[in-house]
Amino acid sequence: MSLLYDNRRIRELEGLAIDAGIDEYQLMQRAGLAAFNVLQQRWPHAEKVIICAGKGKNAGDGYILARLVHESGHRVSIYSLFDESDLIGTVLQAAEEAKSIGVDIRRYEPGLPFDSDVIVDALLGTGFSGEMREPYASFINTINEQNNDVFSLDVPSGLNPDTGSIHGAVIDADVTLTFIGLKQGFYTSKGPGRCGEIIVSQLDLSQDLYQKVNATAEIISWDQVRQVLPKRPRDSHKGLYGHVLVIGGDYGMGGAVRMAAEGALRAGAGLVTVATRPEHVPVVSSSRPEIMCHQVAEADELEPLLERATVVVIGPGLGRSPWAEGLLFKTLASPLPKLLDADALNLLSEHPRYNSNWILTPHPGEAARLLDTSCQDLQLDRFSAVQELQKKYGGVVVLKGAGTLVKGSNDIVGICHAGNPGMASGGMGDVLSGIIGGFVAQGLDLFTAAEIGVYIHARASDLAVEAGGGERGLLATDVFTYMRQLVNPS
Repeated sequence: MSLLYDNRRIRELEGLAIDAGIDEYQLMQRAGLAAFNVLQQRWPHAEKVIICAGKGKNAGDGYILARLVHESGHRVSIYSLFDESDLIGTVLQAAEEAKSIGVDIRRYEPGLPFDSDVIVDALLGTGFSGEMREPYASFINTINEQNNDVFSLDVPSGLNPDTGSIHGAVIDADVTLTFIGLKQGFYTSKGPGRCGEIIVSQLDLSQDLYQKVNATAEIISWDQVRQVLPKRPRDSHKGLYGHVLVIGGDYGMGGAVRMAAEGALRAGAGLVTVATRPEHVPVVSSSRPEIMCHQVAEADELEPLLERATVVVIGPGLGRSPWAEGLLFKTLASPLPKLLDADALNLLSEHPRYNSNWILTPHPGEAARLLDTSCQDLQLDRFSAVQELQKKYGGVVVLKGAGTLVKGSNDIVGICHAGNPGMASGGMGDVLSGIIGGFVAQGLDLFTAAEIGVYIHARASDLAVEAGGGERGLLATDVFTYMRQLVNPS
């Protein structure tokens, strides 16, 4: 399990290290050495390096890296946005040491040649917040226009390490070496598309220090799947693995409940029943006969189905008609654990309530409606949004999108680093809701079921892309082919 931190916790760890006797300049030297080692490993044949520097501690790391590159016999130039007279403290010390051994340091001006094999981004690091301003914005855009590989120190300049959001220009890194701990913003929103390969150096800090600072998030991992999905006993029967009731499929949307139901089956649920419009029963039953399908013309007809179910998934193709509202309110009156998706969430936004025994799986648009905000504002800080959703509605919240977030009542947020842009297609959310419901039916607690369901779904999509030749054209039902091997870890 990889633990992630926000910037405040990283600063706490840095402060604890200094209190333990490691001064600021020692940390800077360790960061520079770690960067030098990565540079040698990733670009062993690089003959020249250009390091782009600002004036904060991130620039200090860059000056130390420049000195090490120079001492190794390779060519290196620093393009600095500031004069030496603008530097202070450890940054000035690092710059003076680089200058004293002959490192080529130039004040950056437009038109300077980027005649190097690698460009190192040591402009801003974690010290940046707010809107990107000049002269940084133009410098960053110029770096991105080059054909060189870009190596960012600590954080791609312009990326918010806490939220993964950007406000203007941002470095597109090929490799990011981050220090002390992994930043949570690298794995959601714009972060995954800007960081490239992510490497972490803890700068040789004692592991005792990490016991004193709580991580803010964790990357959902394959190891977690292996732990909670053991091999089944030989005397298994379907009654051991729960009964999922999937409710939805208003006129023209029968495919949604059909996909959600198969998602539950493929996750390993013992039985799956669909409750839908009468017109959709033949379609569901004929296309997947393992699914039990019942027509429900009015809400009261749900009662015998609810009595037999272990968990309810409601929302796929539900619509927002009086029929849909009746089914939702009947379901909400049941004590069963439940998962709300799609239009069930849109109806919930109109009739808010709190429940500790449900999972909500909104995409950003649905989440914005649940919080009465704009989708754009919500996406600027997905961590705050998922925490606010959980606080307002209870249970477990799955905020879908690039770097899906899972938040329960505990402090830590689960992040899914698997998945790909091919998943931006209709039906993916329906399949996911069924998968999670299938894991709840098998006895996993709501948070674990949500984390494992999100990961399995995303990883199956990655396998489908790898096998099928690309992301564009990936269908929601393509993931079913690859789920069996994932839900049966060896």
